[in-house]
Amino acid sequence: MRVLALDVGERRTGVALSDLLGLLATPLAVLKCASREAEFAAIAALVEKHQVERVVVGYPRSLDGSIGPQARRVDRYVERLKPNLTVPVLMWEEQFSTVQAEQLIHETGRRVNRERIDAAAAAVILQSYLDSVAANRAPARED
Repeated sequence: MRVLALDVGERRTGVALSDLLGLLATPLAVLKCASREAEFAAIAALVEKHQVERVVVGYPRSLDGSIGPQARRVDRYVERLKPNLTVPVLMWEEQFSTVQAEQLIHETGRRVNRERIDAAAAAVILQSYLDSVAANRAPARED
């Protein structure tokens, strides 16, 4: 199952895509559209082009677990996004995804820029989701 992930920001949205088996996340793109409607159309086009079966959106709760202004903004974004897509959209907890993405980019020795971080953050969110799905599918191990 192919999954697309979004790291929604005020100016840009990072996008990541899973492999066909739904095991590995890879940064795909950064969307910088003139309007949210244009962004939703671009996401719908990516869903169709890559035959995505589910969209995962990073949900930024506050450190204390509460729903702050950023999470409320993502709530509104998702409610506006859903009618534009033919696949399920779910929110996935994303704490420190941007920090993790920046560290991963540093480790590769590549130049760090905001766009690269946004797409990598979406990949961090997606990998967390994929790992959780895989762990729940794995049969119990007997020792």
